[in-house]
Amino acid sequence: MASAYILVVDDEPDIRELVQEILQDEGYEVDIAENGNTARESCRVRRPELMLLDIWMPDIDGISLLKECKEDSDNFPVIMMSGHGSVETAVEATRLGAYDFLEKPLTLAKLLLTVEHALEAHKLDRENQGMRQQLFAVDEPVGKSKVNQALYQEIEQIAQHDSRVLFVGEPGSGKSKYSRLLQYKSNRSEQPYIELGVATLDIDNSARELFGSEADGKIYYGLLEQARGGTLYIDDIGDMDLATQGLLLSTLETGKFHRISGNDSIMLNCRIITASHYSLEQLVKQGKFKSELYFQLNVLQVKIPPLRKHCEDVPDLLNYYRDRFVQQEQFNYRSFSIAALNKLRNYNWPGNLLELKNLVQRLLIASDEENITLDEVESSIEYQLQSQGSSGLNELASYDSALKSLFTYPLKEARELFEKAYLEEKLIAVGGSVGKVAQLAGVERTHLYRKMKTLGIDAKKIAKKSK
Repeated sequence: MASAYILVVDDEPDIRELVQEILQDEGYEVDIAENGNTARESCRVRRPELMLLDIWMPDIDGISLLKECKEDSDNFPVIMMSGHGSVETAVEATRLGAYDFLEKPLTLAKLLLTVEHALEAHKLDRENQGMRQQLFAVDEPVGKSKVNQALYQEIEQIAQHDSRVLFVGEPGSGKSKYSRLLQYKSNRSEQPYIELGVATLDIDNSARELFGSEADGKIYYGLLEQARGGTLYIDDIGDMDLATQGLLLSTLETGKFHRISGNDSIMLNCRIITASHYSLEQLVKQGKFKSELYFQLNVLQVKIPPLRKHCEDVPDLLNYYRDRFVQQEQFNYRSFSIAALNKLRNYNWPGNLLELKNLVQRLLIASDEENITLDEVESSIEYQLQSQGSSGLNELASYDSALKSLFTYPLKEARELFEKAYLEEKLIAVGGSVGKVAQLAGVERTHLYRKMKTLGIDAKKIAKKSK
């Protein structure tokens, strides 16, 4: 953590310069601000990874500035400082989200220890969020097939470089999984890993989500800044609207970007990994994807094979996901019978790894019997095929009628109708668990909460109805 960027805010020159020197001697990158307005400007130019903040300042008090920091989309740890503090002040600061409270005069050991612990705690919290959002985050490919081993070796080789990578593969083939593996094997493994599912974004807010924004003196840090020093994985890049494509292209060409409604140039400092189940070349021909952006992103291309191309790995995958669900979700352990394994090994898996994982989860939930039988597997496959053949819209009886009904709406409204019905159906199926829906839908939990709020979905009400 010795390379972290720290902002020291204090109106006393001697204190802020002394703290700066101490932290720089420890290898940290440190900037200073003499008051609240200067601190705001520093945060606007570059998001700190930690702030040391004095409470009593002439323009804006530290508590008010702390509140502003905690309102931002990707807040950072704040350590409060004061020579005239009280127990009540310390309690209030902690309640509002401060990591700790240091009394002046500062002691060297206490200062360094608190800074180190704050950075480590924040790093651990982000890692835990990533684990909750993606259960099988950095697992290496399971299976001994030549196809799987070749893919693993390709990713290991690419991880030694810092070029942009485009993952191409069918839906559910594990593009996000392999992207995380690439990050894990790279020299950025200790840095942030951020996922963006373009298909989950509202078109009107996609640029803000990616680049951030400034409004009324407040900063919304976009994903490009949240991923600083690490990796930003953009899934479903083919669904990105042309306007946002243009902004992303400019960023990749110049190495910098502007927040929406902002004037300051922000330097790009993250690896960009993208994925698509569409043929981007075809989208370019159709005028739906910018050719220059395609060439910027397609520096290195990794093709993820469909599961049917390495079906000999299916038994290992089934047992692997079974064991992980038993370990992490406390499901009852069940064994696959030989007949069941044989059936699944010869199944076509149109939904690839995601379908396999969902099937294992259903089989573990469906019964407490020790063995998973052939009949159970066949019933589960039939259920899956019926689900794939349905639109998921509760009020429409068939796929054709669902499509015809959606065609009567403008594109944005049609998509919102489908998303609302899809998410409500998933929530009912898992008893209202947002975390499980995030896993099943393949989206980050933070994006899912935002999407549910936009669509007016109440998970608690759905959970009550499903009981």
